[in-house]
Amino acid sequence: MNKLNILYEDNHIIVVEKIINIPVQEDSSKDLSMLTIIKNYLKERYNKPGNVYLGLIHRLDRPVGGIMVFAKTSKAASRLSEDVRLNRVNKTYLAVVHGKLDNNKGKLIDKLTKNTKTNTSYIDNKNGKEAILEYEVLKYDKKDDLSLLKINLITGRHHQIRVQMSNISHPIYGDQRYGYQDKKQIALYAYKLEFIHPVKKELMKFKNFPQEKDVWNILKDVKEML
Repeated sequence: MNKLNILYEDNHIIVVEKIINIPVQEDSSKDLSMLTIIKNYLKERYNKPGNVYLGLIHRLDRPVGGIMVFAKTSKAASRLSEDVRLNRVNKTYLAVVHGKLDNNKGKLIDKLTKNTKTNTSYIDNKNGKEAILEYEVLKYDKKDDLSLLKINLITGRHHQIRVQMSNISHPIYGDQRYGYQDKKQIALYAYKLEFIHPVKKELMKFKNFPQEKDVWNILKDVKEML
């Protein structure tokens, strides 16, 4: 059983850290998913017989870690899903990318199309769906030629951050699909999540950081800014 890092839980929602390289929901690999891990936890924690309800609100790519909220009731799931659709859920990421960016702050606006056969997305300015993100450079490591970015995701397209950063020639470190074939762990992490509680109507704010090891050593001396 994978250890579940629970950041918050009440009768309506549960906020957890998604484990890297574990799918959010079962895929063709049939590997253990976050949905199953959390359902098993709820079943054991509350002695629930039969199937446990757990609403999937948003997704993270399998190799990506970070904060996710799941709904424990259908009412909470419906309200949170609507907020995601209306871009009321704020998702902020940390990413380590190759190279030094020309501007310390910027906004990327593209149109993306998903290829379901290859499970990839690509820039398609004619037929794609609008994809918007804002970035800020937090640190540049001259020795390794890597930049640490804070990315505010405005829209939530498939592989959006990965495709847009690759498109401006700054692919994410370890992104074997859109970057270099170096077989490293992808350096993309959903570190901050903000949303309105579906029942209490309070603003909920969560932060969590990846472990400062390997490429994430770049986080040292920067956390205070976040």
